[in-house]
Amino acid sequence: MSSSTVGSPVTPPASTASRKSSESSRTATAWGTRPSARPTRCGSARYGPRLRNAEENPVNLELGKIDDLYHHHYGIGDVDWSILDEDRDGGRDGDGAAMRRDRITAELHRLEQAQADLLASHLGPLSRADRVFDAGCGRGGGSAVAHLRYECHTDGVTISRKQADFANAQARTRNIDDKVRYHHRNMLDTGLPSDAYAASWNNESTMYVELDLLFAEHARLLRRGGRYVTITGCYNDAYGRASREVSLINAHYICDIHPRSEYFRAMARNRLVPVHVQDLSADTIPYWELRKQADHLVTGIEETFLSAYENGRFQYLLIAADRV
Repeated sequence: MSSSTVGSPVTPPASTASRKSSESSRTATAWGTRPSARPTRCGSARYGPRLRNAEENPVNLELGKIDDLYHHHYGIGDVDWSILDEDRDGGRDGDGAAMRRDRITAELHRLEQAQADLLASHLGPLSRADRVFDAGCGRGGGSAVAHLRYECHTDGVTISRKQADFANAQARTRNIDDKVRYHHRNMLDTGLPSDAYAASWNNESTMYVELDLLFAEHARLLRRGGRYVTITGCYNDAYGRASREVSLINAHYICDIHPRSEYFRAMARNRLVPVHVQDLSADTIPYWELRKQADHLVTGIEETFLSAYENGRFQYLLIAADRV
């Protein structure tokens, strides 16, 4: 990937005032129904219908149909704006509009794949014998990307049995089901073996759970020296409280976006030491600008994301940390 498609490293923020311990209820795209003795603040009755609706969202499904790699995250990198050229394929009337839609869909998927590739590049080096853990795996695209890159064993966890079943079926179709498996479980209490994983990650799922509970589980699963990676949206608390745009994003996705500083505090409390931090905010803006053009995929939140990134109060970060 060229340097234009990845953000510049940033320094973890200095400590700010402690986040209030009394937080609003959170819900998780990655939770399962496995019983847990630990508190989760799930709000599952409120979130369940939203998850079922999101499972059929075209922005999640149509892109994955291109190559059977289904992602539930956003994209990074420069857009090939020539795809919007109405005369490019010489189509007429409905045919031309359909071709344009297909080009936009393919380009958005390419940008999402670039994001997944960037995350996977920070997991290694890994061997074929290593095990990795995908927390909040959705339909399994990220797990497949990691396996195809490293040929390692992968366990993915999702709240949705439907997603887990779909992802396992895809693994069988690809003939990688001997090494890639998906589970309908709670990512805060997976029941997977301790100290068994060389790497683990969250891709846009941390805002649905409490960070201390999440990072404690990653620290338990990772062997000493193992790598944890997350790509996530967070609000820039150097400006103070969350902005109006962040509140709108929270309401749209029924989540609770964390302040940037809390990621580093929670990692420190759970034996995760950041070794690389990268601000991808500028690199994801073209994705959102293109998505605005996709009448068949828009969800109504596109302008809010663009405003949030452009005013600097919301950031798209990659954080890689080692378990000590």
